[in-house]
Amino acid sequence: MTIFLDAVTADHFDTEVLQQHWIPLARADTDTAAVLRDRLGVDFAAAGDRVWETDDFLYFPVAATYQRGETIERETIVFALGSEFLVTLQPSEHFLPFDRAVAKMRRNPELTGSPHGVMYALLWALNETSERVIRAMSATLAQVHDEIETATGGRAIDLRAAISRMDAAEQSVARIQETQLQLSRAARHLAADMQPGHRELDELIGILLADIDGVKQHAGIQHDKVRYLQQSVLAWSALRQHRIVTVLTAISAIFLPPTLIATLYTWMPDVQWQYGFLVATVLTLLAAALPLAYIKKKGWLR
Repeated sequence: MTIFLDAVTADHFDTEVLQQHWIPLARADTDTAAVLRDRLGVDFAAAGDRVWETDDFLYFPVAATYQRGETIERETIVFALGSEFLVTLQPSEHFLPFDRAVAKMRRNPELTGSPHGVMYALLWALNETSERVIRAMSATLAQVHDEIETATGGRAIDLRAAISRMDAAEQSVARIQETQLQLSRAARHLAADMQPGHRELDELIGILLADIDGVKQHAGIQHDKVRYLQQSVLAWSALRQHRIVTVLTAISAIFLPPTLIATLYTWMPDVQWQYGFLVATVLTLLAAALPLAYIKKKGWLR
C-alpha cells in the first residue's frame, strides 16, 4: 500500500505511518519487550547477538558505528523481521542514525508499506553513517600525513598525538569493516526474504548491497593508509634518533682531541719551555678546528 504524505504532518508520519510496520524497542523497556514477546513472539533475549531464525521472525544484529559530534560511537542494533512488522532493539536514548532513515521514508513513503521497505531504509541509513565516519577518518589521516611531511622538512611535531590519532582512526576503520560485513549479511537476508512482485524494492536492495561493498572497500583503503603512515612515523622517528646520535658523536669528535692535549699539558709540570703554553693552546685549537671543519664538510651537524 502506497501512502502519500502531502496532507499529513511530520508528527502524524512518525507516530502513525511508521508504526504501521515498524516497532522501535528501547533496550531498557522490559515491559514493552514482554508484551511483544507475548503478542508477536519477538524474543530478543533468545536471539542474542547472532543471526537467528524462528517461524515468525528473522533476527539480524548490526554493530553500527557512527559519529556524534567529534566522537565515534558504536551501538548494536538487532533487527527482528517478520511478515507484518519489523522490530528493532536499539538504545534507550535517541539513536541519531535512524533520523536519516525516517527522512528517506518521508521522501519515499512507499517504503513504509512493508517491514521490508522499512528495514531497507534503516540499513541504508546505517551504511550512510558508516560512509560519513570513513570520510572523517580519511580527513584525519590526510592531516597526519601533512604533519609527517612537515616533520621530514625539519619542523617538530607532537609525535605522541599523531600516533594517538592514527590508533583511533585504525580502530574506527576496523569497526566500520565489521559493520559493513554485518550490513551486507542483513541486506542479503532481506533480499532473500522478499516476496515476488516487489521489483522496485529488489532493485533498491541490490544498489544498497553495492554501496555497502563500496564503503567496505573504502575502509580497506583507509586501513592500508593507516599502516603506511605508521611505517612512515617509525621511519621518521628512527631517522631522528640517528641524527641525534650523529650530532652527539660529532660533538665528541670535536672536543675529545683538545681535551686530551690540555690534559697531557697539565700533567707535564717539568716542561719549562717558555713557549710551551702557547704551543699547547695552538695545538688545542687546531685539534678542535680540524675535526669541526671536516664534520661541517660532511654535513653531520645539519
